[in-house]
Formats: sequence, structure tokens, C-alpha cells
Amino acid sequence: MLCSPSGMTVSTRALTMLADALRHRRTQLRTRWRHLDVGRQALLVVAYLRKGETHADLACGFAIGTSTVYRYLREALEVLAAMSPTLEAIEVAREKAYVILDGTLLRIDRVGMTGRRHRPFYSGKHKCHGLNVQVLADPVGCGNPVSGC
Repeated sequence: MLCSPSGMTVSTRALTMLADALRHRRTQLRTRWRHLDVGRQALLVVAYLRKGETHADLACGFAIGTSTVYRYLREALEVLAAMSPTLEAIEVAREKAYVILDGTLLRIDRVGMTGRRHRPFYSGKHKCHGLNVQVLADPVGCGNPVSGC
């Protein structure tokens, strides 16, 4: 497999936040060493989540094995899931008479990206690439029922 360097814009804040969380996780687990440091692992995870790179492409780009890529991704996704907020909106929604759940497709540009690995971003209903975004609102129209507009 041939690898070539590529560029993508990444938020420094997002990388730092994820790297700090991974560093804390490694301290808890008392791991001795890893192939990649926490900064490179954070970059690997962001490349996977943002660009949808395959495990084989990531393994080639970071010069590690595909099973190592899988383990690094699983570890980081578990850390991110633990950092996610609780489902307070569901608790607030239970107290309301009714809530409105609405969604839309945000179109994204996938020019020049073909192949099976980019298929998850394709909407057959709308015949275009996009991401599904959903909003839970109360009858007043507050987009965040937890904040109690």
C-alpha cells in the first residue's frame, strides 16, 4: 500500500482536550509505553472521525499496525463517551407535556472522494452527501430543554 502525506485543518483546542483526556486515562491504567504518544493518538482519532479514514490508511500513515489503530480508536472513543454529558434533556423532557424532535440533513462537500469508505455520509433519500442533525425542543421553541430558556 502506498501512503502519501495529506493536510487537514484541525482545532488545536480539540486536539489538546483529547490528548489531556488520553494522558489522564493512561495514568489511571499505569501503562508503560505505547507506539504513539497521546498527541499523535489524538491526531489519529481526529483523522478517523473527521475524514472517515480506513484503519489500513491510518495504520500506513502513522506507521503502526491495523490492530493497534483499532485499539487506539476504541480507547479514545471510550474516553470521549465518558466525557459526554449525561442525558439531562431526557429527564427534563419527561416533565414537559410534549417535546418536538426535528432533524435535517446538512449537506457536506465530498468532491473527489469516491469509493465505498465514503458511503456512510451518503443520503439515499436526498441523493447527496450529508450529516443528519437532530434537535430536541420544548413547546416554547427552546433548542435546549435543559437550559430552560
